[in-house]
Amino acid sequence: MNLNAQNFVAAIKQICDEKKIEADIVLEAVKDALKAAYRKDFGNREQDLEILLDKDTGKATVLLVKTVVEEVVNKHAEISYEDAQKIKKGIKLGAKIKMDVTPMDYGRIASQSAKQVIIQKIQEAERKGIYEEYSNRSDELLNALVHRVEGRFVYLELDRTTAVLEPRDQIPREKYRAGQRTKVYLERVEMTPRGPVLKVSRAHPRLIFRLMELEIPEVRNGIVVVKAIARDPGVRCKIVVDSTDDSVDPVGACVGQRGVRIQNITDEVNGERIDVIQWSENFETMLRETLSPAKLDYIIKHEAEKRVEVYVEEDQRALAIGKNGQNVRLAGIILGWEIDILNTAELSSNADDKTKKEEVVEEKVETSEVASEENIEEKTEAAVEEKSSEEKA
Repeated sequence: MNLNAQNFVAAIKQICDEKKIEADIVLEAVKDALKAAYRKDFGNREQDLEILLDKDTGKATVLLVKTVVEEVVNKHAEISYEDAQKIKKGIKLGAKIKMDVTPMDYGRIASQSAKQVIIQKIQEAERKGIYEEYSNRSDELLNALVHRVEGRFVYLELDRTTAVLEPRDQIPREKYRAGQRTKVYLERVEMTPRGPVLKVSRAHPRLIFRLMELEIPEVRNGIVVVKAIARDPGVRCKIVVDSTDDSVDPVGACVGQRGVRIQNITDEVNGERIDVIQWSENFETMLRETLSPAKLDYIIKHEAEKRVEVYVEEDQRALAIGKNGQNVRLAGIILGWEIDILNTAELSSNADDKTKKEEVVEEKVETSEVASEENIEEKTEAAVEEKSSEEKA
């Protein structure tokens, strides 16, 4: 059976280019299709078939393979010794003999079966190729095109496949429209019976890190190291950075001249406010920075519980907590501690608690001096005496 050589080669090339799969995979699909078509019209599933396909000429040869036996039990898979000798002199018992059974043409049903086999095999190869490509690109930033928006789900076109941006992975209040270009973070790739599924997000903290790599050469080159990221998507983000080079200011490098670098990242994430914080090994320093712009009065640490009590003046409490608890929540994520924001006035009520007085590690932030135990004790005792006098009066 001869296929049109020119059309055959052109079709193979077109499929390979469109689906980005190897030509050998397509040829194997064609061979499997020819086997299915032959069995549909001329044989059955028990037959052992071999297809010879010349990709240059398009010539296809169907060979039926049988085993030479003395007595035939299965006529589809075996041939008698006498009949085998007529085809090939000197062949021995137990040997395999190949017979050319190439049909002149296939019927309509067989042709449809062949077409379905080719489509199925090519789809399987394409899905496998997509999975292998994108599974190696997990934790990367991808460029996407919004294909359509259905309800709260956004369908994205990527290089070789599509992905769905689910509501929980979207930036709140961000609008999407068909034809819009956007960047998404590839969290992971899962293989399902229907093919690979790409889990993409615009709300993941790692999206900020990848955008920083894109906009900030020092981050991309490893001179500025991102220590931690805490994010409330679309509203606020806190980033802790450090430098491997003493001559490079990590915060300045991230912010850029007149804030242009960080502004580009902010624009990409729908105006999300980004705070860049200098890394420090000192816990109290990090706590002050992450709770900025609030000014802290006292800090009491509970190491065993990984909890810290922060005392501030009444007018600073709202700043420390932030809108809907956002500021203190993000600070807690950065530090890995539970943070309680309390009024400084409440500290005097605990003056008789010796343990708490010993755990107070910092005096007024404005003085930038660590409070001594004696000073704290004096202040708390004075507060108790003052309160006692008021009660007597």
